[in-house]
Amino acid sequence: MSLLERITLDSEICHGKPCVRHMRWPVEAVLDLVSSGMQPADILADHPELEREDIAACLQYARLVVSGETMAHVA
Repeated sequence: MSLLERITLDSEICHGKPCVRHMRWPVEAVLDLVSSGMQPADILADHPELEREDIAACLQYARLVVSGETMAHVA
């Protein structure tokens, strides 16, 4: 599974925002935790439903969005 496969879009979850593995964890919420200065180990300790790869996937997705690339180019 590539990291980006962990990011899902479902109109029934979080109003269709990109989320982690069909959970109610929007990418933006994970990015907020990272940008607040939390270390991945601390995020995982506080939120055991997340995995280290989920955090990496959110960062990779953010890089993709900022770069202007599309998911089709990376797949």
